[in-house]
Amino acid sequence: MTMPAPPPAPASAAPRSATVRWFGRWQLLRLLGKSERTMAWRVGDPRSGQELVIVLPRVQPPDAAALDTWQQAVRQASRLSHPQLAAVVDSGVQDGWPFVAYDPRSDATLAERLPAGGLAGADAAALVQQALQGLAFAHEAGLAHHDIQPFMMLVSDSGQLRVAGLAVASELAARQAAAAASEATARQGQRAAAERDVLATGVMLHAMLAGGPALEEPDIARVVDRLPPLGRDIVRLPWQTSHRIPEPLRAIVNRATDRQERQRYRNARTLLRALEGWLQAEGAAGAGPLALLADRLRSAGVLPSGPGAAARVARLTMMESQRTFELAEVVLEDFALSFEMLRLANGAQARAAGSGPVLTVRRAIAMLGLEGVRRSALALRDWPGPLDDTGAARLEALMDRLRRAARTALALRPPGYDGEVVYLLTLLQNLGRLVVHYHFADEAQQIQRLMQSAPSPREGEPEEPGMSEEAAAFAVLGADIDAIGQAVARHWGFDEAMLKLIQRLPLATPVRTPDGDDDLLRATASCANEAVDAMAQPAPKVIAALQRVVQRYGRVLGTDLRGLQDALRGEARLTEPMPLTQPAPLDDEPVATAAPARRTSSLRAGLAR
Repeated sequence: MTMPAPPPAPASAAPRSATVRWFGRWQLLRLLGKSERTMAWRVGDPRSGQELVIVLPRVQPPDAAALDTWQQAVRQASRLSHPQLAAVVDSGVQDGWPFVAYDPRSDATLAERLPAGGLAGADAAALVQQALQGLAFAHEAGLAHHDIQPFMMLVSDSGQLRVAGLAVASELAARQAAAAASEATARQGQRAAAERDVLATGVMLHAMLAGGPALEEPDIARVVDRLPPLGRDIVRLPWQTSHRIPEPLRAIVNRATDRQERQRYRNARTLLRALEGWLQAEGAAGAGPLALLADRLRSAGVLPSGPGAAARVARLTMMESQRTFELAEVVLEDFALSFEMLRLANGAQARAAGSGPVLTVRRAIAMLGLEGVRRSALALRDWPGPLDDTGAARLEALMDRLRRAARTALALRPPGYDGEVVYLLTLLQNLGRLVVHYHFADEAQQIQRLMQSAPSPREGEPEEPGMSEEAAAFAVLGADIDAIGQAVARHWGFDEAMLKLIQRLPLATPVRTPDGDDDLLRATASCANEAVDAMAQPAPKVIAALQRVVQRYGRVLGTDLRGLQDALRGEARLTEPMPLTQPAPLDDEPVATAAPARRTSSLRAGLAR
């Protein structure tokens, strides 16, 4: 990234004169910026010819004790070494004013670099990413910046950023915090200061993208004071900007400045991870969201084998002469094994030229043979892979919920449609959710929190809504959950028709009359998934949520509220697995240990109408 050149600096005058201002031995060349808390100057030393940047608080410490507190914080900051933190070259007190000096090298401030229309999304995100790396390092060392401003960011011609001014406003910030909440402990105060840094960084990113300061206020600290809980203003990106802002980045920035405190980023690492995820997905040579997973898929697989995998492998070992539908019943008990069979069957090396996609486990078994099933089962990571107990419990709960959705889809499917196709389609519409829960367990929990509504802080007002799943995923991962699932399925070799089938119908789009089998199958799976999501709502909201599902799908699937409830209740009463597959022409012969590779000619081969 090449940054815009800053305006030329005026030539410095070396000799002292009445028109030249001085700060001790330094000649004040130009003011780089000032806020309510700090100011920054470009200064020169006539004797050495060196130019520096000095940062000072706007208010002098009131007494010796306050000055000592300030010096302790600055000394601690000066000991930190990080590529994105400007190194302190001098600090002290001049005429009662404490200061910190930095070597600017050939850098200009971010305020000088910003063009009138703002920066393109990727350029702005890359700069803020670097600032957050330095801030996260400082926060973890127990220090906060206290006055994030564009004039505190030193940016080179090549786009390398260093944060200056760390802890310079600490004494004033400490006094203001003590006045606001004198009962707060030091640790609580440090956490609050770090959160304020993150909020201020979000406001700065907003200004970089919008092409002007938020709330028309150039002092970021004042903007922060006007946002809840201190104020009632709202900061959201405008829809009309000089550069197009991609929706994931828009969601990240709007979350950073959200009017609801609970929805904001609580530390620099979470905002940093979101920006890194978006930048990685945006710039990975067309790999998209798969770039977030590439290394993880190689080391941990798509999913781990489900609980009880050893017993399933033992059962498969004993099933030398069983028919494919009987083998499929065992395989379908395990999400990971089912998906692995589909991956292998749909892979470029396994599919013959011109053959259609494979969407039943029994056809995959016929193609790969029993030995292929055994090898696949043994190749999977043991449960729960790299997950800890909490992450494993959440993934298992999600799997149970998806099994319920798949069984509900079986009850809703129109007569004549292959149960295994419907079952697997319903699961595959949740591929992204499964992958995120496995590979991004902490982020998955954060997404769930962002989606939850909360009571209004003011009595009598409606509750505060949570984010949509798409917006929450953008704000946490920098990528959409469904897009992650689509990327994995494309990596497996699924064609465009299959990719469309395993994508849920958008909630914002009305469900239209199906044009054919594919549309009807997709609608059936989507309806079941939405119905189970509705059941997860708080009890008072369940019926209304189910009614919305019926309004969307009732005419298409020929069901009403009672029918949908029966489908959900019918699944809950099952004590034995519902048969998913039935003997078909493919199953006339027992499966040999190494079965010949039989292939379907099209998706229609998976339907029995």
